Amino acid sequence: MTTDVIVTHVDADELHARVEQLADLLVDTVDGGASIGFLAPLDRAEARAWWKERATGVAAGRLAVWAAHAGGRVLGTVTLAFPDKPNSRHRAELVKLMVHRDARGRGLGRRLLTTAEAAAATAGITLLHLDTETDSPAERLYDAAGWTRIGAIPDYAAAPDGVLRPTSIYFKKLTPAAPTR
Repeated sequence: MTTDVIVTHVDADELHARVEQLADLLVDTVDGGASIGFLAPLDRAEARAWWKERATGVAAGRLAVWAAHAGGRVLGTVTLAFPDKPNSRHRAELVKLMVHRDARGRGLGRRLLTTAEAAAATAGITLLHLDTETDSPAERLYDAAGWTRIGAIPDYAAAPDGVLRPTSIYFKKLTPAAPTR
């Protein structure tokens, strides 16, 4: 694992302060072939704008973002998206787990995932869910971390190259540490 990497919670102000680094990470992730909602090539201005839009959700408490950084550079992120409906406040969606290609293979994805899971449990969340490209490296991470795959939807999303790919749906039950939501 990368020991010199620090993982911190990102508030709206820090998100704005790190928007250039976050945009670099997003562009690298898409260029690396990860299906995270964007087509390649991803314009850097579009990546910056996407991250800036997240600041509103972070400030409102609808999103919680963590960044892994070392040497003044963001190497990865993970986000939890919280529903606003009264009947779904027990769950959250794990979205945009990204690790820069230079930092992969050193346990950083697992560290970010563990951070989000622990924070969710502390917030009283008892159920997490996510979707990811079927047969992607991300599936190996989620399988190894104890997530349950419930199926796949064919042709759900286009990969960065525009080819439609299936998407796998996962969930993980959590034991809340201290309900605070």
